Amino acid sequence: MANRHDYALKMELKKQNNIAAGLVSDRFPGVSGIVIHMTYYQKAAIPILMERTVNIRPASYAYFKMDCMIKGCEGGGFDLTSVVADMVKTHKKVRKGALVCRGNIDALASEHASIGYETVIQYKKVSK
Repeated sequence: MANRHDYALKMELKKQNNIAAGLVSDRFPGVSGIVIHMTYYQKAAIPILMERTVNIRPASYAYFKMDCMIKGCEGGGFDLTSVVADMVKTHKKVRKGALVCRGNIDALASEHASIGYETVIQYKKVSK
């Protein structure tokens, strides 16, 4: 029963974070779409945990923190908010990089997971 309660609290927090972030159309009015492709890595014999592509539209929430996929990770994840904001500010279309999860898991080292990412932003065409 405690797990169900914890899950409900986690989902409520996620909902609040989404609302606080606002919509992409409001925060980045010149953006017509964002695609974030991530490869999740783990410290294990098989390092690639999964690949994931997130398509973000103007009507989507401007919340770019992705959860860590390692079971039991507390307080971790991968925050791409500054990456997206900097790309929009400088009008960049593509950026690649890597982030390390700083969450805590009792049995694992602090660098238990990471992602490699490629972020592609499409901008609205400016009519003259």
